[in-house]
Amino acid sequence: MTLAIVGIVIGFAALISGAELLVRGGSAIAARLGISPLLIGLTVVALGTSTPELAVGIDAAIQGNGSLAVGNIAGTNTVNILLILGLSATLQPLAIQMQTLRLELPVIVIASATLLAFAWDGVLSRSEGLVLLAMGALFTLAVIRVARRETMKVKLEFAREFGARRLARRQAVTETLLLAVGLVVIVAGADWLVDGAVALARLWHVSDAFIGLTIVAIGTSAPELVTTIISTVRGERDIAIGNLIGSSVYNVLVILGVTCLIPAHGVRVNSHLIAIDIPVMLGVALLCIHVFVSGRKISRLEGGCFVGAYLAYLSYLVVQRT
Repeated sequence: MTLAIVGIVIGFAALISGAELLVRGGSAIAARLGISPLLIGLTVVALGTSTPELAVGIDAAIQGNGSLAVGNIAGTNTVNILLILGLSATLQPLAIQMQTLRLELPVIVIASATLLAFAWDGVLSRSEGLVLLAMGALFTLAVIRVARRETMKVKLEFAREFGARRLARRQAVTETLLLAVGLVVIVAGADWLVDGAVALARLWHVSDAFIGLTIVAIGTSAPELVTTIISTVRGERDIAIGNLIGSSVYNVLVILGVTCLIPAHGVRVNSHLIAIDIPVMLGVALLCIHVFVSGRKISRLEGGCFVGAYLAYLSYLVVQRT
């Protein structure tokens, strides 16, 4: 058991540090190339903080632990919205921007419903993975369209963060190195994490899906948690919401879409995931419609209710699945 826990801890640490390097390097390179700030925020940052889920998903699929991969996505999205977004709103009420209501929120509901429909027969096939990826591409195109209308305020904020890096050309090598090292660290960390999680599941006599929904999901959400806390402390609240919702969209459409392409016979989905956990993920997305639209903000009380709902769900998993 000690070796399994050590592997999980090392894997978590590697995933967090690797995601940080990837986001830093990727954002700086994109800024140097003159790519839109909003586009970087909703693609490079959102995908960068989702790379742990991608690495875990691919590694789990290769090892034949499909339920761990799907459980990780369902669990991570639930963690992102109920726990992390809830904690952020508890610290300070979150104002909801119109873009989130018109773009990210409808897409995360559609993506969650599509995943439930595809998983209903117990297998996520390669063709279904391609459909998810196509939806992810359409979402990215929509983001690009929105990015063309970004405000000057966003541009100025981005310039303060990355302007100096654009001026120093010699930083290009360092930024590229950060990107490469981040990818290597994430891949290695995912391998340690999956190996440790599977070993722990065997020792505790619980399913791969349970481990994916709990330990792995909370661990791979660490980059989003760190990003949200930093954004909250700096007062950049739009980044907090955009990153969480954007990452959740990419988790389903891109991360799981790519994962479905790995096994020849598709990704097997545990019956509990189909009956309970994916519907919970969809229910959380639907809940956001009511909360986000009413008053266009998440109050401290609503944030506290989000956190309480996640703790109740986590308690259910521990009691009923162990």
